[in-house]
Amino acid sequence: MPRFFIDENALCGDVITVTGADAVHMGRSLRMREGDEVIFCRMGMEYRCVTETFTKDSVECRVLSSEPSMAEPSLRLTIYQAFPKSDKAEYIIQKCTELGAARIMFFPSRRCIVKSADKKLERWQRIAEEAAKQSGRGMIPQILAAGSFNEALSDLASQDTPLFCYENGGSRLSGVTFGATAGVMIGSEGGFDRDEADAAAAAGAEHIWLGRRILRCETAPVAVTAIIMNLSGDI
Repeated sequence: MPRFFIDENALCGDVITVTGADAVHMGRSLRMREGDEVIFCRMGMEYRCVTETFTKDSVECRVLSSEPSMAEPSLRLTIYQAFPKSDKAEYIIQKCTELGAARIMFFPSRRCIVKSADKKLERWQRIAEEAAKQSGRGMIPQILAAGSFNEALSDLASQDTPLFCYENGGSRLSGVTFGATAGVMIGSEGGFDRDEADAAAAAGAEHIWLGRRILRCETAPVAVTAIIMNLSGDI
């Protein structure tokens, strides 16, 4: 059954009105007709609908039923990733979205070569949407960019379970107790300075360790997300 994401303005009572590219895709590419069923997703909810009216640039659908998406994890996980080089951010967004991350925040750290999103946020958000559709998610992860390490650290500290991935040692993830929300801060290709690690600890983030092998900066967030989702029962 076709699946689409909608914003809050599309839903009015038990009617969902689709416009723009999705409406064109439904009518022309998928050749949907009146009476066809379709699923719309918004903020972790799934709406099973039947199409009723097609116009040149819109489709009106009647909601048959709604329920929380079974594909959404019980744990709301944020990945805090120091800006990586080249197109590694796109890989991180795609894979962490597939695995269940709710938010991905990029930030500059002392050893980063790249220091900003450089107007890439719009593209990154589209990549998250495509990955969410492909993997059957009930929501699109939010892609963010912090202006500084301290800004990202402050956001991390607001999570029920704040974690700091550090190559110089820390707790095993298997020993961590998770709350309703969790965040993991991961370094760039050069890792973190000791001062940054100390600042994270002072902010209440627990240092975690992924073992003796040094993972690439695009491998670590994917591994961490998979492990945490497994520990929380979502894989």
